[in-house]
Amino acid sequence: MTRIKICGFTREADVDAAVAAGADAIGLNLYARSPRAVTPERAGELARRLPPFVTPVLLFVNATVEEIAAGLAAVPNALLQFHGDESPAQCEASGRPYLRAARMAPGFDLLDFTARYPGAAGILLDAHVEGFGGGGKVFDWSLIPSGVPHPVVLSGGLNPANVIDGVLHVRPWAVDVSSGVEAGKGLKDAALMRQFCDAVREADARIADALN
Repeated sequence: MTRIKICGFTREADVDAAVAAGADAIGLNLYARSPRAVTPERAGELARRLPPFVTPVLLFVNATVEEIAAGLAAVPNALLQFHGDESPAQCEASGRPYLRAARMAPGFDLLDFTARYPGAAGILLDAHVEGFGGGGKVFDWSLIPSGVPHPVVLSGGLNPANVIDGVLHVRPWAVDVSSGVEAGKGLKDAALMRQFCDAVREADARIADALN
């Protein structure tokens, strides 16, 4: 079953709607320059709404040790997601499980990149855009090599209309969406979130049928 992460929450009602739609994880953006940014305190308020088995994920971009510590103090059970230029040592310094984002572009050596992060819980594949993440752009899925040694999280421009193709083509461990289920930056659309989750489940059903 493909796991579903929805990222960039700022409102309680949106968190509740994502859980009801079937999200497995919600992302809380602690990168101050993002239009979806929340403070650690606000992240804690939103994460406390989550039931058991729905994972809060804290997104950082070149954060300081102190900033990461503040996030974990507010959301102590969080999975971390690093979207900047963080080294393996910086990703592992807190001792928490983490996802490492890779910015996919022609000529990027994903296998070399992942080999440098053996401790990562997964590799999140996003489009290479100006800035860090949240660009709503789909990258060329054919750039993904076989043999990636970590669970792959497919991101970058996914929405209810294209996520079935993404799951069928890439067969990722999880998918990650933000702008594709929004009414505005940081403002989620409950109907789009449900459509997205339903589409992922349809893709899973097609894969299961093909295997039988």
